[in-house]
Amino acid sequence: MFHDKCLLITGGSGSFGNAVLKRFLDTDIGEIRILSRDEKKQDDMRKQFKSDKVKYFIGDVRDYHSVATAMGGVDYVFHAAALKQVPSCEFFPMEAVKTNVLGTENVLNAAINFGVKKVVCLSTDKAVYPINAMGISKAMMEKVMIAKSRTVSPDKTLICGTRYGNVMYSRGSVIPLFINQIMNDEPMTVTDPDMTRYLMSLDDAVELVLHAFVHANQGDIFVQKAPASTIGDLAIALGELFDARKGVKTIGTRHGEKLYETLLTREEMAHAEDLENYFRIPADTRDLNYDKYFVEGDRRVSKEWEYNSHNTERLDIPAIKRLLLRLEPVAEELLQRRRNFEEYSYHRG
Repeated sequence: MFHDKCLLITGGSGSFGNAVLKRFLDTDIGEIRILSRDEKKQDDMRKQFKSDKVKYFIGDVRDYHSVATAMGGVDYVFHAAALKQVPSCEFFPMEAVKTNVLGTENVLNAAINFGVKKVVCLSTDKAVYPINAMGISKAMMEKVMIAKSRTVSPDKTLICGTRYGNVMYSRGSVIPLFINQIMNDEPMTVTDPDMTRYLMSLDDAVELVLHAFVHANQGDIFVQKAPASTIGDLAIALGELFDARKGVKTIGTRHGEKLYETLLTREEMAHAEDLENYFRIPADTRDLNYDKYFVEGDRRVSKEWEYNSHNTERLDIPAIKRLLLRLEPVAEELLQRRRNFEEYSYHRG
């Protein structure tokens, strides 16, 4: 499907973009375009991948013209550009709106105008029952995506989305923070040990996007079923792997954080299609005939439960450790720590 095709990744210099490049560069894809604001990260990628298939565009999804510059001749788009940090979005909510909401509209308008065949928009569990600015802006991003999908034929431009939880070892996530604290002989700072989070790898995120790319109908959102753990158990697992000496320090819930994350609302579960490893949430295609909202109800909604990190599969500490050891950066950090210890022991005699 990607043979000789051109793929554009917005926000492509981030963790997701790098994972896609590693996955696709050795295939027969024609060209991959990276659109992002970060020239330093683009330069790092240029030196790392050294591929003529990859083209780099400095630009911002907030600016339609910079998006349009990268969009000409593109077949497919993975829209990953976003402001993702909860605290920064809390203090600068309009910046989250400009990137996550208006930026998405720019990407979708440009994709439609340039005849892009498929667009996959990446969302987050924080968009479900949102309580913080980041989640609210991503929830609005989903609404923009669904609304825009109603305006164009899928034969011209198919627009769909994915929603997933925390990606392990992605930029700004808790696992590299904990490892860094252990390496510096500091206690791991845990907000609430009972807080639960989904555990998903970058490879899982790429698989989800590709699954949606292949199977989605116009306006669909795809969710991958994922296990979860408490933050306390995650810290204990990392502490055991890295022989942490200072243990855990509970610092309290940060502004805008939830006790658990939700991937599907109760209302969505009433209509979602269970596809074994995934859920497909079809777009709401009702029109503006308000009688349909008040006259025709749905009894299924009151019988469903939401799908969240408290009621999904819960991993125990040995299972968390096995999952962590499958992450390449964690394995590399662990190997380096053991080498440092062996070198220290050798010099100590």
